Amino acid sequence: MASDTEFNKEEVIADNQINSTNSSGNPIIGWVVRFFKGFLAGIGAITPGLSGGVMLVVFGIYEPLVRWLANLRQKFLEHLRFFLPVGIGGVLGVIAFSAVVDFAFENYAVQFTWMFIGFIVGTLPTLIKTAGKEGRQNWHWLLLGLAAVGIFFWMRWMETIRTVEMQPSFLAWLLSGALTGLGLVVPGLSPSNFLIYLGLYQPMASGIKSLDLGVIIPLILGVVLVILAFAKLVNWLFTKHYAFMYHLIIGVVLGSTAAIIPSGMGGFRMQLVSALLFVIAAGISYALAKLDERNPHESLF
Repeated sequence: MASDTEFNKEEVIADNQINSTNSSGNPIIGWVVRFFKGFLAGIGAITPGLSGGVMLVVFGIYEPLVRWLANLRQKFLEHLRFFLPVGIGGVLGVIAFSAVVDFAFENYAVQFTWMFIGFIVGTLPTLIKTAGKEGRQNWHWLLLGLAAVGIFFWMRWMETIRTVEMQPSFLAWLLSGALTGLGLVVPGLSPSNFLIYLGLYQPMASGIKSLDLGVIIPLILGVVLVILAFAKLVNWLFTKHYAFMYHLIIGVVLGSTAAIIPSGMGGFRMQLVSALLFVIAAGISYALAKLDERNPHESLF
């Protein structure tokens, strides 16, 4: 694990990022911008094919957030004030979008799934560019391919095994929260894809929409426990094995996304709507990434 000196250096980096953000422009505008970024991350956390962690990466929130979570005792209140709008926005994004997701899955599953796939395809150029920021070797591409193939066949196998479907319960929602937490700590990991195969995704979205505390409380508990347990480890892994971790994550993204491609496309009208939603979603997520590139923030790790 990293030494105290390395962690002190990471704390300084996080402080500098936060201070530079706070000192640039109107603090009210900064609060609103961080809220909006958190809102989009919340949508990413609840949307299959997307990842809250990816949205945090794209908008430059991920690194300072992980560094703070890995060193919570350092300037706790100052950092808490900085990330509070991100958290509020994330919670509201999950609650607001869960109603949309629940309705769409009940009535337009195929079209909505192709929209999800479009969102993740649009983020791939940014993910691949980010993965190579510290250099890469040929075996990193091999790792990416093996991870994609392995995840794809594993999830296809899960789809054929009916016994993996879990019934809603406290432990099931705790697991769902833990997977959601991993999606925030590990950029590119879309927990919603896995929840779909466990049969928990739609009842989870429905429970959040109706503000069912029996669903929400264990979800929050699972998210918090996983983030606190893995933030320091993930921070260290990305610091020491940056290219390895990112190419592994991209492989997981590709494999899990390919596994949710609908087997049937229906008639011409459904095909046209699905194609349009795919293109629009891909364009939106790609444009968001490019917009953020024009307003550069500190590079990751």
